[in-house]
Amino acid sequence: MNKNYILVLCLLLITMFMPVLATTYYVNAIDGNDLNSGKSQNKALKTLESVSQLELKAGDKVMFAKGMVYKGSLIWSDLSGLPGNPIVVDSYTDTKARSQEAPVIDASGFQNGILLLNCKHIVIRNLTITANGGGTPDGKTRKTDMRCGVLISTTSKGEFGDITLSGLVIRDVFFEEESFTRGKDEVRTANGTQKYGWGIRVINKIEGALLKGIIVESCEVRNVAHTGIKFTAANRTIQDIKLYGNTVEETGGPGMQMSGVINGHVKNNSINRSGSSNDSRKWGRGSGLWTWSCQDILIENNSFRNAKGPGDSAGCHIDFNCSNVVVQYNLSENNAGGFCEILGNNYNCAYRYNVSINDGYRVKKVDGAFQEGKIFWLSGFVGKGRERNGPFNSYFYNNTIYVKSDIDAKFAVDRASEGALLVNNIFYIEGKSELVLGDQYKPEVAGESELKNIVFQNNLFLRADNWPGNMLIKDEAPLFGNPRFTNSGGKNIRDYIPLNRKLVKDKGIEITNIPGDDKGLYIGLDVNHDIMGNSIVGLPDMGAIEMK
Repeated sequence: MNKNYILVLCLLLITMFMPVLATTYYVNAIDGNDLNSGKSQNKALKTLESVSQLELKAGDKVMFAKGMVYKGSLIWSDLSGLPGNPIVVDSYTDTKARSQEAPVIDASGFQNGILLLNCKHIVIRNLTITANGGGTPDGKTRKTDMRCGVLISTTSKGEFGDITLSGLVIRDVFFEEESFTRGKDEVRTANGTQKYGWGIRVINKIEGALLKGIIVESCEVRNVAHTGIKFTAANRTIQDIKLYGNTVEETGGPGMQMSGVINGHVKNNSINRSGSSNDSRKWGRGSGLWTWSCQDILIENNSFRNAKGPGDSAGCHIDFNCSNVVVQYNLSENNAGGFCEILGNNYNCAYRYNVSINDGYRVKKVDGAFQEGKIFWLSGFVGKGRERNGPFNSYFYNNTIYVKSDIDAKFAVDRASEGALLVNNIFYIEGKSELVLGDQYKPEVAGESELKNIVFQNNLFLRADNWPGNMLIKDEAPLFGNPRFTNSGGKNIRDYIPLNRKLVKDKGIEITNIPGDDKGLYIGLDVNHDIMGNSIVGLPDMGAIEMK
């Protein structure tokens, strides 16, 4: 073979497999120029529009100068890095910067601060995004208009994702101007019908598209018109999501919400004051977190506090059509709608080893409320006008529930429920307890119980009347007495460490499958530690905290 031919072939093969050198682009809102290459700090680009037009490849970085404001929207479509070698957006320190605060994207007047369409292998971190009103870029409004801090979505078939949002601050996101006031009936709609601002949204409604591997970590979402972090998918086509260590506060709707998600892990998040109505542009209703039509979701080590609203607005609730949603090791405090809420057509869902403090204080018909607050609610609701169904095989064990004396603790169990286990819980209710009808759009009809496969035993009550006498189900072997919490009425988990060793220590019973249920919980019924990380040795103690 000709030596020159061999040499050319070798050079071609080397070129084909040689890694392409990544490029770092710099953006500076003060000294940059869109005619620059952007490939050095001295040749920085200036605007988000210029960044949106970059032809980026795996390993490339886009660095925004700190202490500066970038007006507009970052829009990327069909952009892809590689697994383990993503395209990265981050910040850098410019010597002329007036501060070291994170770069700010001001998307007022634009639909989104950041829009990722059909993208994969992207990391975006250390930016602040705000979008407080401002109309639309073309001055026209449409029925589907909304404004998002970050929107991840699809418009074509294929698999997308492997996207990480880290260290973002998203604040003050509203579609409408400050003078706008919503009608009083808007809060009574199922999810809101008008134009809102959202924190982070992930949407996949395209047949044949899959969004997989979305991580939101160490982000802050504050003061948005509707939901803080929201996932919406058709036919469960968002998969493998992780929400870790985020702070969500003062949202007009829920703190977090997911629909159509398979395999999610929600851990170490702080959600406070969801359903806020401190701005007339907000919806004014929302649970700390809720799921709908989801599968295999683990929600643990979060705090859900101060949810408000005339309906819903629990700490964390499981809406209908879910399976394998486990709520464990969470703190739920002062949420108007309640603590445990499992709706219809849900299978093998659980609340275990949580602490609930003064949840469910809302009273129907007081201050516009159209639902009662409830400590414990099994509802067969599966949609307006549809026959109630389930929930099925609901597990509720080793929770600690405290309700102060000036709150009437309310309970509701739909007679269509089938399969439930209530074991080893502490119900410390200082005041009255009462049965109410579960009211989702309208209360279910009272009547003879259809419940079967119920395991309700070995729960600790402060008094015999802590569980309403006219409930459809009753504890077959209750315990009574004062666990003597460290600080009854406190707002933290440690306040509910029991001191009455004789009453609590090793008094729990082993958790087994509900009769007729051959699945149990998808992560198993057994746990090896309590809400505080204390090891469980032998029989469990009563409630969520193991005594040492």
